[in-house]
Amino acid sequence: MINGESYKPIIAEAAKMAIGEENIYERVFIFELLKDKNDPNAVAGAVGFSVRQPKFYAFKAKAVLLATGGATLLFRPRSTGEAAGRTWYAIFDTGSGYYMGLKAGAMLTQFEHRFIPFRFKDGYGPVG
Repeated sequence: MINGESYKPIIAEAAKMAIGEENIYERVFIFELLKDKNDPNAVAGAVGFSVRQPKFYAFKAKAVLLATGGATLLFRPRSTGEAAGRTWYAIFDTGSGYYMGLKAGAMLTQFEHRFIPFRFKDGYGPVG
């Protein structure tokens, strides 16, 4: 059986070997996509800054994959009492990917996301 906590380091190591460790940038906050001057429907790169050092980055790319996650905690949860502050999704999913994609001209589709909290005696958790 493969567990997520052991699977992620294995995949990360394979990625480092495939693209080279010098091509991996960690802890960089991307805040803007750069449009291709020759093709108004294409993205040619991105700009961002380091969250640990005073550095600014500009990336040029043949292809851009926007994988920032969803938009957790945009709305007040329906939970009450001690469950009000709990979430099962990362609090860092701010919706910035939606914003950047929309600003770059992407058509945002398939937002049919639903959350079904599974409730049972003395507990609760996500199931759908």
